[in-house]
Amino acid sequence: MAARNFQTALSEAGFGRACALLAPQTRQEVASDVGDCAKGLAQEQMPVASGDAAAAVAEVYGRQAVVRLRGYTLFLSQFDAGWKVVAAGCTPRPDMPFDCKVKGG
Repeated sequence: MAARNFQTALSEAGFGRACALLAPQTRQEVASDVGDCAKGLAQEQMPVASGDAAAAVAEVYGRQAVVRLRGYTLFLSQFDAGWKVVAAGCTPRPDMPFDCKVKGG
């Protein structure tokens, strides 16, 4: 599962592996300030879910998915190459869209 692999990559500071799991627009947005996705992702200080990542709750809506981990939420989309993370490090805000550390433009 892309969400679990993304979580594992972050927990191991494998930012290059985590970038490979991002949707193209998200990867481009992360790289835009520093010219490199892995460096950009490292600078974001992404949260790492506490506890067992396998305890994630996934909801799939066609080609879109929401994965709720302990501490934050991921949004994914299905591409020809498989599921990719379109937004990560997301936390809910009352009566507003989620606030995401990483998202596509």
